[in-house]
Amino acid sequence: MTAPEKRVLYTAKVHTTGGRDGASRSSDGRLDVKLTTPGKAGNGTNPEQLLAAGWPACFEGAMEIAARKLKITLPEDLAIDTEVDLCLMGEDYTIQARLNVKLPGMERKLAEALVEAAHRTCPYSKATRGNIDVAISLV
Repeated sequence: MTAPEKRVLYTAKVHTTGGRDGASRSSDGRLDVKLTTPGKAGNGTNPEQLLAAGWPACFEGAMEIAARKLKITLPEDLAIDTEVDLCLMGEDYTIQARLNVKLPGMERKLAEALVEAAHRTCPYSKATRGNIDVAISLV
């Protein structure tokens, strides 16, 4: 059996200078942010906040795909609160994350199946699986 051909659907191009105290700008100009190290004075964001914004957006998209397959409608007030921790373990920096998924009014077993399916298929979940500690909770 041959593996399916990989098709690139989109390429994000971002130019970053200055590291954690620098700036990032996308090639199309839609993203233009200052960066500031967490805990340091400044008005920029940081990589952990960017991950905490991007991952749940992608995760919700994976939930939409799973909902279509299950022929169900997601609640309009669906929300995901994400926390990404920057950690120090000895001399090594690591990250860990928690995604707290809110599916108001949805039967718990169905909501759990939906979240599980999304976690299996979300590209961010796949990228982090086995690489960082991740907790996904239905709240």
